[in-house]
Amino acid sequence: MTYSKTANLWSEKLDKNDPLYKELSDFITEKNEDEIEDRFYKELSFGTAGLRGKCGVGTNRMNRFTVGRATQGIADYINNAYADKNCTITAEKSVVIAHDPRYFSREFSMLAACILAANGIKSYIFPDLRPTPELAFMVRYLGTVSGINITASHNPQAYNGYKAYWHDGCQVSSDVADGMTKCINAVDYFDGVRIAENTDFLTAYDWDMVKKLTDEYMKTGKVTMLDESYDRLYLDKIESISIHSGDDLNTDIPIIYTPLNGAGSIPFMQMMKERGFTNCQVVPEQKDPDPEFTTVGYPNPEDPKAFKLAEELGHNTGAELLMATDPDSDRFAIELMDKDGNYVPLNGNQTGYILVNYILDGHKSAGTLPENVAMVRSIVTSTMSSKIAASYGIKMYESLTGFKNICGLIPFIEDKNEKYLFGYEESVGYSACADIRDKDGISAGMLVAEAAAYYSKKGLTLFEVLDSLYQKYGYYAEDEPNIILEGSEGAARIGRMMEHIKNNPLTEVAGFKVTRCLNYNSGSVEDISNPENIIPATNAFRYFLDDGSENPDTWFAIRPSGTEPKIKFYFYTKQDSRDKALQVNEKIKNAVLEILKSVE
Repeated sequence: MTYSKTANLWSEKLDKNDPLYKELSDFITEKNEDEIEDRFYKELSFGTAGLRGKCGVGTNRMNRFTVGRATQGIADYINNAYADKNCTITAEKSVVIAHDPRYFSREFSMLAACILAANGIKSYIFPDLRPTPELAFMVRYLGTVSGINITASHNPQAYNGYKAYWHDGCQVSSDVADGMTKCINAVDYFDGVRIAENTDFLTAYDWDMVKKLTDEYMKTGKVTMLDESYDRLYLDKIESISIHSGDDLNTDIPIIYTPLNGAGSIPFMQMMKERGFTNCQVVPEQKDPDPEFTTVGYPNPEDPKAFKLAEELGHNTGAELLMATDPDSDRFAIELMDKDGNYVPLNGNQTGYILVNYILDGHKSAGTLPENVAMVRSIVTSTMSSKIAASYGIKMYESLTGFKNICGLIPFIEDKNEKYLFGYEESVGYSACADIRDKDGISAGMLVAEAAAYYSKKGLTLFEVLDSLYQKYGYYAEDEPNIILEGSEGAARIGRMMEHIKNNPLTEVAGFKVTRCLNYNSGSVEDISNPENIIPATNAFRYFLDDGSENPDTWFAIRPSGTEPKIKFYFYTKQDSRDKALQVNEKIKNAVLEILKSVE
């Protein structure tokens, strides 16, 4: 069916009083073909972590029909799994659901709970917004078969999303996602969703009706509200991974934290207080939830502009360390004050260096470093962390991007009688607890604050610690640019770019010879340091270069985003000075971007 026919079908099906009908009707009246095409040329599909898109009318938008259809498909997948005579799932046939502060997040979460209840699946919900990592923890703690979080993570305010988890506490694996997708695709948007007897899903835009229906399901036990004691369990789990405490730490150091108007404010500040940090302040303008993200615009802690208000407060208090989490509190980023009193934003790799080093150095100094420890980083994350780990005799595994893959390696690690200690990726995601199988900005913040307090006792700032790591392991440079190409034409061009790389393998870049190319499309690529770990197939390429140095560690990777309309690049090099590393990296980046941008 063409996008025009799909749009007309929606226009016929929608109730004339439905806000979605008015939205679509305006586009049709104005003959805005570009807008209609963008909304209906494709269906939202599971990417790295589930569904994600702008809110509004259309198959390529987040609305009650795309959310309802996805939930019905997941319900069918769960029921089919339990009906299979070979089913080995021991988890309760139930789902725990959370949400972030965005528009419609609360409503979509209640809608999902009602649909699950109508399909004979119990659900657990929270009274208000909660961090994504708390949801991931609750899947395993409650023993549910699945988890759902309504969140668009760090995307701009126009977006919302839908993250799905399986009973292992990880975001759904590719195999499970494929099975869910097959079930979702079999559901009719308008006639295939079950929400309750005598309730027309088409008119479920009356959110008061959905709330009333949720309350009715709670009375029958099909929906259970989790109280604050479950928040306590999550915080206790985080605080249990602390390494140093008491006199080992200078907990009076000034620290600034911003939740960027998201879900992190209460749990983060409660955790900091309980850990004894007496001089930690939250940015007041960004303390409370705000679906408009008025004070920040783009609530991504990777973007230095998100730290503007934190920097202002930091200068007023003399804070060495600024910390931020994104709206669902799974991503975490920091800025450090340099020797001249300026705040320097760290990328995800640099924060990873500090965390890998502190976790290992801290445990070693405390005498608590276990034997047979393993860490994980993604295939597009800097290899400097592997060098740090190796210096402590620690194995660093590689995985595909996303924490369904990073934390998905935990069973593999445990089967080898090894202990998972830490996993991370360059996009400011960190996982430091095997019982919280997703990136967690709250626990990452605790460990970074602890590291700052630990090294402060030794007369060092984290900025000085990072410089000492460069001096010891080599001066690395990191850069992660991307090319944003929206709409159907953009998606097609990204496809052509990846095909160009596949069909025209590079042999030289910026005057440097290519020594090795890894094409992950084949699905049989070995982990470069651990050959027993086979990397599953994904649409990505990785090139290693001979930069003329004695032990070159220069490489770059290319892949399309699974959740956003962009093609992503990752550039790394090690040189004998930070300035030289930055220059070499820039040279390679410009050469590669020029090649890809020439593909029309």
